[in-house]
Amino acid sequence: MTDPGEPTGSTRRMPTVEQSDDAHTPAPDAPADAREPVPTLERGDGRAGRFWSARRVPAALLALVLLGAAGLLLYDIAAVRADHPAMQWRRSLADGLAEQRLDDTPVLVGAGVAAAIGLWLVLLALTPGLRDLLPMRRDRADIRAGLDRTAAALVLRDRAVEVPGVQSVRVRMGRRKAKVRALSHFRELDDVKIDLDAVLEEAVRELGLARPPALSVHVHRPAKKG
Repeated sequence: MTDPGEPTGSTRRMPTVEQSDDAHTPAPDAPADAREPVPTLERGDGRAGRFWSARRVPAALLALVLLGAAGLLLYDIAAVRADHPAMQWRRSLADGLAEQRLDDTPVLVGAGVAAAIGLWLVLLALTPGLRDLLPMRRDRADIRAGLDRTAAALVLRDRAVEVPGVQSVRVRMGRRKAKVRALSHFRELDDVKIDLDAVLEEAVRELGLARPPALSVHVHRPAKKG
């Protein structure tokens, strides 16, 4: 229908809706992987301490033995307080200690053995253990890695035998020093040692250890037969 007040044949303007500039801006695409970034340490902070051995089984066995001995002794003491006779083992032990002198050989030997066991247990409690596991540099806060000393020695040996003139190599990998003994059947020994030093220094850096060991390289000639 047409409006009576509007001329016939004219077109009617449709209402328009104004849009802001933000409506024409396409929404940014959501990232395909919305996981949180991996926590990393600050640049240059790759220090890592040694791995500590749990030693759960020895600690549990020692705790059970001490708990049983303490419980048996406390039970016997409580029985004596309640006007019951003491156990035979405690009477025999008390009589034996009363007759033994402190400077007797069995007493001194027993005290020495007990002191040695105590020192050994204290040493186990204060040392980390796992000496064959070398800590690697920490580049991420939630990851700790270690390298077996035997595997590290094999890597150094494989890199050393690639040097021209090297016949055989023996590597002894420690926590602070790596000792390399090489046999050279040709080339000058000084030239072989220079190449070995360069190759092994690069290999040690590539291991990624938190405390790179110092290198001790020695080159010799094979022993003459006959």
